[in-house]
Amino acid sequence: MAQNPPDRLPMAGLLALAAAGFITILTETLPAGLLPQIAQGLHISQAMAGQLVTVYALGSLVAAIPLTGATQHWRRRPLLLAAISGFAVVNLVTGFSTSFVVIMVARFLAGVSAGLLWALLAGYASRMVAPRLQGRAIAVAMVGTPLALSVGLPAGTLLGVLVGWRVSFAIMSGLTLLLIGWTCLAVPDFPGARKGQAASPGRVLAMPGLLPVLIVTLSFVLAHNILYTFIAPFLARSGMAGQTDRVLLAFGMAALGSIWVTGVHIDRWLARLTLGSILLFAVAALVLAIAATPVAVYGGVVLWGLAFGGAATLFQTASARAAGPHADVAQSMVVTVWNLAIAGGGLAGGLILDGLGAKALAWSLLPLLAVAMTFARVEISERLTVEV
Repeated sequence: MAQNPPDRLPMAGLLALAAAGFITILTETLPAGLLPQIAQGLHISQAMAGQLVTVYALGSLVAAIPLTGATQHWRRRPLLLAAISGFAVVNLVTGFSTSFVVIMVARFLAGVSAGLLWALLAGYASRMVAPRLQGRAIAVAMVGTPLALSVGLPAGTLLGVLVGWRVSFAIMSGLTLLLIGWTCLAVPDFPGARKGQAASPGRVLAMPGLLPVLIVTLSFVLAHNILYTFIAPFLARSGMAGQTDRVLLAFGMAALGSIWVTGVHIDRWLARLTLGSILLFAVAALVLAIAATPVAVYGGVVLWGLAFGGAATLFQTASARAAGPHADVAQSMVVTVWNLAIAGGGLAGGLILDGLGAKALAWSLLPLLAVAMTFARVEISERLTVEV
């Protein structure tokens, strides 16, 4: 039975949520780091192996909103455990199956689990603490994302190269089983929505302030993915084709710093941090667009990482504040928009790369960030936050 929210951060429970996010992101991205090994092991092309990432995103995209809406009445911890358990199963199937079709189905179901889990995390973290600590709690719960990208993915890729890609997925399945036990011990249970309290996605979307948050999220994350997806050809134009791993490490380390800053100040300065992140990303895009030396590129990437690291926490906190008791439904919309931006970034970035060249990638971010800044200033700062 859940007790009144404590006036301090319950770190054991929040870190369990962060670990769930870590496994989710690592499950999504690990095939990208092991494309040659997976392609060789399944006797397919690397382009086909890359679809393991695509089908995962598709699962999240189509499932997040309807699945979250259908489970509003469920108790929260059993639902969270069901989402986490999905990763134990699908990673085990991925590690042991020899059928590409079976693995693709498993990856789609992993995306379904991810869509549900991401819809739960921010609202769950908010309910575990007193209102004045909710932003900080969400920041802790979101720290798994930059850790997975900056530490988990390189480590998982190295492990896969050394002992085989199947072993990497089997190990993730084992870690998920440990996480299930950790969640049972450290994460409290909460009731679902009572009869008559559940809200349809349309009703939640109409709540003041939520639609602007989704527009800001779409614009910002689309800009990010246009460049992040095609970072290798972008770096090649500066003679840095062999430094992609180091550039991404610099990005990840800066993102971790951003998470810390966001976590410390978000409960007081949500609007300022959101506006600052968008502005900093625009500066980074401009630096990268005109960069002529590796030093300038690294500088731009560090600014980019600082801008992006806290973004998920900022947008999810803003949507949770807008939606109030219907935060889980709002989070499912953030998940859907986020995955749309991932898919759209790959499509738009590819068209820009083919039509205008790698240099245009950074320039193309500025109009999108201008849209994000407009809606952030007009809507988020005025409707969602009273700064002190």
